[in-house]
Amino acid sequence: MGVVILLVMAAGVAAMLTRKLPTAFALVLLAVVIAFLSGAPLTGKNSVLDTVLQEGAPALAATMVAIILGSWLGKLLDETGIAGTLVRKIVEFGGDRPTVVALGVLAVSALVGTVTGSAPAAMLAGIIGIPAMVAVGVPKVTAAGTVLMGIAVGVPFELPVWQFFSTALDLPVDTVRGFMVKLFPFALVAAVAYVVIENRRRGTEHAWSLKSVSARPAPRRERLGDAPWYALLAPVIPLVLALGLDVAIIPSMLAGVLYALVTTTRPGEMNKRLLRTLYGGFEVAAPPLALFVAIGILLAAVKLPGAVDALEPLMKAVSPQNPVLFVIVFTVLVPLCLYRGPLNVFGLGAGIAGVLIATGIYPAVAVLGMATSYNQVFGVADPTSTQTVWAAQYAGVSPQQVMVRTLPYVWLVALGGMCVTAALYL
Repeated sequence: MGVVILLVMAAGVAAMLTRKLPTAFALVLLAVVIAFLSGAPLTGKNSVLDTVLQEGAPALAATMVAIILGSWLGKLLDETGIAGTLVRKIVEFGGDRPTVVALGVLAVSALVGTVTGSAPAAMLAGIIGIPAMVAVGVPKVTAAGTVLMGIAVGVPFELPVWQFFSTALDLPVDTVRGFMVKLFPFALVAAVAYVVIENRRRGTEHAWSLKSVSARPAPRRERLGDAPWYALLAPVIPLVLALGLDVAIIPSMLAGVLYALVTTTRPGEMNKRLLRTLYGGFEVAAPPLALFVAIGILLAAVKLPGAVDALEPLMKAVSPQNPVLFVIVFTVLVPLCLYRGPLNVFGLGAGIAGVLIATGIYPAVAVLGMATSYNQVFGVADPTSTQTVWAAQYAGVSPQQVMVRTLPYVWLVALGGMCVTAALYL
């Protein structure tokens, strides 16, 4: 039966890759089929309806709340001009020096990446940052990659990501935070190396306008002018509270929202802005919320006793136990997290992680190291991820071009994460 379950998973991957089914729908369908194949009854204990669907759907509720708050804060950074001001100040400082301007946009992208992810993060840093880089001679592919690499630098400190891995892998937030801090230096070195090396290798390409930008009206935040200097601290408020003062994730995110609001908005306008940005945040958060409901359902299915018993011997047979082999095998498998592949942690990869933990093949913290390492690759180089698609199209290049240029750098980040995982947890 374990072989049949693996074949069903493979069919699910094929359905997602060929876009026959949206990822969230495919994961729910997979979960139901796996539950039935595992011998789960329709109702009752360890059942399809009561356990997989009813308990699985809200399993990642804390992550969903964190996603909503991050999206809300992202909308505030956009509407109040905080993100735009950060980018403009950096560009003004860099002048006409392409590498300096790119490093500045990289820094702002990293800061934005600690607040929110996906396309909204790319937009916050890229709407101004990409045209500014292109104008001073940064090649278009390099400009798009710079924003994405910067977001990846911020991901180890993105609080909703901490909450996701904590809930999905049943680990304390402190444990997740501890590994993320260890992953950060690899992401930072790779991002800086990308900017410096790619700018030197590709030289200066002057393209004074972008087709994707020329028809756009001036963004609202530009019409509003610069945000006050003290408001620019809004993106770091949640990070300081959660990382420095050990405040819980959701209160830390709420503090960031309130700080951004109070430092940029007149008292008489606060109610309208709060509601407007909150509703806008829900629109941004809707796709990941649907995905997290589906992931919770899939995790509940693969943790059923029948599924664990069926998959355990197969997974043990193919999973390397030697630390060196662990690093080699799972580093070589990095491309399987691209194109919504089976190791994509925001897809079937979450189910595989659940199986590895439920069967006792690896300790949960080792699976955390593997999953977060793959996440660093997916967030930058996957041509199907929304942030990669947006950044590439806005710069006037294809997502595949961005993937080819960035993949070697994020692959090395994954290698670093695997080495730390093997050294500390195996």
